[in-house]
Amino acid sequence: MDTMKGLKRTHYCGEVLEAGINVTVGGFCDTVRNKGGIIFIVLRDRTGIVQLTFDDTTDREIFEKAASCHSEYVVMAKGEVRERESKNPKIPTGNVEIYVTDLRILSKAQTTPFEIVDNSNTNEELRLKYRYLDLRRTPLQQNIIIRHEVARIAREYFYENGFIEIETPMFMKSTPEGARDYLVPSRVHHGKFYALPQSPQIYKQLLMIAGFDRYIQLARCFRDEDLRADRQPEFTQIDLEMSFVDAEDIQETIEGFLYKLFKEIMGKEISLPLPRLTFAESMNRYGSDKPDTRFGMEIQDITDTVKDIDFVVFKNAIENGGSVRAVCAKNAASAYTRKEIDKLTEHAKGIGSKGLAYIRWVDDEPSCSFGKFLKDGELSAILGSVGAEKGDVVIIVADKNKTVLSTLGALRLIMGRKLGVIDETKHNFLWITEMPFFEYDEENDAWVAAHHPFTMPMEECVEYLETDPAKVRAKAWDLVLNGVELSSGSMRITDCELQQKMFELLGMTKEEIDLKFGFLVDAYKYAAPPHGGMGIGLDRLAMIICGADNLRDVTAFPKVQNASELMSACPAEVDAKQLEELHISIIPEEK
Repeated sequence: MDTMKGLKRTHYCGEVLEAGINVTVGGFCDTVRNKGGIIFIVLRDRTGIVQLTFDDTTDREIFEKAASCHSEYVVMAKGEVRERESKNPKIPTGNVEIYVTDLRILSKAQTTPFEIVDNSNTNEELRLKYRYLDLRRTPLQQNIIIRHEVARIAREYFYENGFIEIETPMFMKSTPEGARDYLVPSRVHHGKFYALPQSPQIYKQLLMIAGFDRYIQLARCFRDEDLRADRQPEFTQIDLEMSFVDAEDIQETIEGFLYKLFKEIMGKEISLPLPRLTFAESMNRYGSDKPDTRFGMEIQDITDTVKDIDFVVFKNAIENGGSVRAVCAKNAASAYTRKEIDKLTEHAKGIGSKGLAYIRWVDDEPSCSFGKFLKDGELSAILGSVGAEKGDVVIIVADKNKTVLSTLGALRLIMGRKLGVIDETKHNFLWITEMPFFEYDEENDAWVAAHHPFTMPMEECVEYLETDPAKVRAKAWDLVLNGVELSSGSMRITDCELQQKMFELLGMTKEEIDLKFGFLVDAYKYAAPPHGGMGIGLDRLAMIICGADNLRDVTAFPKVQNASELMSACPAEVDAKQLEELHISIIPEEK
């Protein structure tokens, strides 16, 4: 095997653009083409590819060495850059090639378990097992580099705006934050555990009490919850907290970051300020607290229009305090046949709805699933109220408001995708404000906190905390992009008495409060400035910028659905001695 002695890389492969200079490059052999009297090696590094050329004028030893190369060998090459006879306009370096005068084979590769190509059809499980090989593929490398750019720009922006980066502990006390904690046993303190942070929430509030009025951290967070496409058990958030501000100040700061980010990475200028919807408006119009606003098909309340119709489904819903609402899909009649509408109905039932009523207007007379219950003029009134015309499909759900809105919100997205009306080139940011402070737990017949216990209620709602939880709105907000929640934020409670009341409303005894949050409660006794903050999911942001469908595509070494990592086979068993040191024993599962 050769060494690098006497060679120093002068250029990355993607930087070799100018003929007439001498360069030294290093990388992986992407392809090797031996045509007998001439050999071409396409060399690849993280910046791109460049062609190495060897012919009958090449030193014989160098030529034979090139002939022995195979895909994924690691080599360094020195030579003169010259114009290619056969140019390739599809790549930046396609006008030039390197005529090699020195070649070093630094590392040989055995045949890889799958081909390292951009558009790989290889099973993802196999690619994740050999993730270090999968990461050699250009699309994944570009994703990881874009993620790096998001992190770089975040730091630059917040530094420029007076934020101080402070690291908070990875080993902390277990406190309730909504998901299960990952626990770490202490060897020194027998029977006691650290928790990995679900977020730096408590520490960043303590930093405000300490006087660091603008904190920023690219914080690693850990949550033991079920995985999905936009969720990993460990992730990074751009975490910030600010003192002497209100919600609008924090949102304005974030908007400035997003503007800089999208302009630098994508060359797009975001229109500021970002649009805002209250939670109630968002649910009523889109059936979601993270709506995709890149297309219309908004939910319309037709309760007043249908209240006198003699159709028991509508009547029962209205009499029970619910509503009847509809979505009108323009020009959808050809795509949504009766069979396709039946699929929508099954999906609606799967969500929790009792069913789906519809109007499909293909011929001169619309087809209506509840037409036999209608009197003259009633169908026309419904069509007119939703703006339906020939060629359209109207889907209708009648039930409790919560069921109606969630069902139509989900069906709206399904239909939007099928009809191809979602503009994938758009990046529609949206603030969702005035979030509910409590949410009703039907299973336990109780109101529970919708946010962490330090969230400030809106001043005008404080009087309803104990008497009417449904009326209480929080000084909390979400940042949404194209139907994906990127971030949540809130103003924090700084009044000791109000914080105590909040703990009590959550059903916590004085002993529990002291045990879990005593140090924070004590801290607030020494005065705290008004403050609030939020954390933006860096991984989700990178995923959307890259146009990826899954967080795995922007995470170097991701976990799969069962929270395992296929490459290193973790989590894994540990030996008995390690368990003994921690005073832990494993209880065998019952079969």
